[in-house]
Amino acid sequence: VEEPYVRGTIVVPSEYVGSVIQLCEGRRGKMLHMDYISQQRVLLEYDLPFAEIITDFYDQLKSVTRGYASFDYEHIGFKEADVDKVEVFINGKKLDALTLLAPKSEVLRVARQVALNLKHTIPKQLVEVVIQVKAGGRIVARETIKPLRKDVLAKCYGGDVSRKKKLLEKQKAGKKRMRQFNQVDIPQEAFLSVLKADTE
Repeated sequence: VEEPYVRGTIVVPSEYVGSVIQLCEGRRGKMLHMDYISQQRVLLEYDLPFAEIITDFYDQLKSVTRGYASFDYEHIGFKEADVDKVEVFINGKKLDALTLLAPKSEVLRVARQVALNLKHTIPKQLVEVVIQVKAGGRIVARETIKPLRKDVLAKCYGGDVSRKKKLLEKQKAGKKRMRQFNQVDIPQEAFLSVLKADTE
């Protein structure tokens, strides 16, 4: 599998070099060179997977350098990577927009985090929502969002059992129809939560 890479240039005060190296190596970065451009400032050049910098890399860099680092990058093409494709299925339907690449050593952790993040960001629906995360051709994580409970019998006073039965059957048929058409409302935050899963 190949993934897109970028060449990143970071200028940082010398006292924060260790923290920046730790951050970059934690994001699968490979140092190309390090130059002291003055006594207090260091220029670091790294090749980094694009997937590792698109979410919160810049925020983390600012955090570990107290805002004193600058970061610039350019795309350098694709490189062979030891990664696996992580795919998300909602009620059995694959969502291509939520597919991401994760290092093989981290794939189980990332898959579980993706499933959990989606469980916490997708609101309850009228039908049960089953989240399955697949990696290496098999399902490695699963979460379920229980359906909203609508009391269809609330306006049904008295003891008319056949009417109650009819209302419950009608609700059951409606839920079956919704499951069939896979109408699950997925908010924008859910997509962002998937991108952040491999950095949590």
